Amino acid sequence: MSVKSSIAALAALIFVGAALPAAAQNPPPRPPSPRPRIEVNPRPLLYRRCVDWYELQYRPSGTVLFPAKHCWWVRG
Repeated sequence: MSVKSSIAALAALIFVGAALPAAAQNPPPRPPSPRPRIEVNPRPLLYRRCVDWYELQYRPSGTVLFPAKHCWWVRG
């Protein structure tokens, strides 16, 4: 065996020997966890009913026409 081939073989052994412990440090992949379960509890349907109008507001600078709105929840 020549000196070059024995050096190459020694370098290959060192490389493989260094790679094996590094590969052993990686943890095995975990299986995917199940998705969280979401429960929906139906309730009576509600919606908003609104009434809007314009009202006069008296201010120091003068009378202003101002939009107003009133809303409430209604079962549907």
